[in-house]
Amino acid sequence: MPDPDQTSSPNAAGDAPVVEPPPQESQAAYAPAPDPGELLRQAETKAQQHHDAWLRAKAEADNIRKRTAVELANAYKYAIESVALELLPVKDGLEATLAADSASLESLRNGVELTLKQLNTVFGKAGLKEIDAAGQKFDPHQHQAISMLPSEKEPNTVINVLQKGYSLHDRVIRPALVTVAKPKDSQA
Repeated sequence: MPDPDQTSSPNAAGDAPVVEPPPQESQAAYAPAPDPGELLRQAETKAQQHHDAWLRAKAEADNIRKRTAVELANAYKYAIESVALELLPVKDGLEATLAADSASLESLRNGVELTLKQLNTVFGKAGLKEIDAAGQKFDPHQHQAISMLPSEKEPNTVINVLQKGYSLHDRVIRPALVTVAKPKDSQA
């Protein structure tokens, strides 16, 4: 009995099994194996290119960081420049008022009022606003109470403003110094 693992076909005589050779495939399907040395050189070249690209990207990121730091420092240093340019006419007005030798009290007053208007315009452009505290309910975020006095007004109401407060773009930079009404029946 023939071996079942063997592929065989009877020959013309029918006496012995013949092993058939595997089918021939084209030579193009079997390319010669690439040289391992060449593959290593290609991989090293590619790795070097990636390393160089990484170094360039790192250097560029460092340059951007340094430029940004310089620009930020300059922004802080020269941030007041526009406000300073707006304040120069105010200073000029004050100096002109002081330089007047024979000015009447009325003309000096008019000059100071005009200068104050200029200053308020500059403050408005810069986002600086007065905190209106008179008659308002006491707010510890905007007001600083100096004292409490008995008053006919509702308790914790601002009855007197000793010094105006200011906010810059809705952020309090100086709270208003105020006197606050205390309840009538409290003894303190």
